[in-house]
Amino acid sequence: MKKLVMCAAVCLAAVLAVNGMAAYSVSVASKRMVPIYSVDRQDNCVALSFDAAWGADKTRKIMDICDDYGVKATFFLVGFWVEKYPELVKEIHLRGFEIGTHSQTHPHMGKLTEEQCADELQASCKAIFDVTGQMPTLFRPPYGDYGNALMRVCSQLGLHVVQWSVDSLDWQGLSAEQIACRVQKAQSGDIILCHNNSDHITEALPLMLEWGKIKGLNFRPVGEVIYTDNYTVDGSGKQTQNKQ
Repeated sequence: MKKLVMCAAVCLAAVLAVNGMAAYSVSVASKRMVPIYSVDRQDNCVALSFDAAWGADKTRKIMDICDDYGVKATFFLVGFWVEKYPELVKEIHLRGFEIGTHSQTHPHMGKLTEEQCADELQASCKAIFDVTGQMPTLFRPPYGDYGNALMRVCSQLGLHVVQWSVDSLDWQGLSAEQIACRVQKAQSGDIILCHNNSDHITEALPLMLEWGKIKGLNFRPVGEVIYTDNYTVDGSGKQTQNKQ
């Protein structure tokens, strides 16, 4: 509780000191396809996710903390990370955490051709399948960079493209309290972005989950928060389930 109070005290400073996620503009004229940034739902469910590209030292601790709170999350894994840490990937899967792809080599995929996008995604999905026996259905673009070519390929491959609406900015070296303060913006249907090996994520995560308990939020994997069929994504990236 003392740390939660400290978190509130530094929250304003953290917000003023660090810029948030850059917004993507949507052009009606160009009919730009938009990924899922958040979900229209009122049941206090939020998605907790971790991107993994470099380093693995804190991954088991993250899973241990989540298990202590009865929470599961989604790990978006880069293909070369999967190939470097296959036993850890297997453990993530066996412990009941969701795995999505984060590309094979972590490029700016908005700059790639459709063929190059397909190569990246097929290679990373194969790497995950070879270890877990399960093909991923979720994809997060590295750097949040995307374009219509990527979106078309993902649709063809059956991948839901998922961004984020709450950025912890944990990779910028923020303190645990600052990270937790940024996450306190989360509301029902938000998707939270964290990283598996950021400096203070294992100290911040309990603060985040304690705050969630107080607010009555349910932290879940992305796949349990988004709609997987019969949905619409508006220009801001909010996903809404279509009425029957």
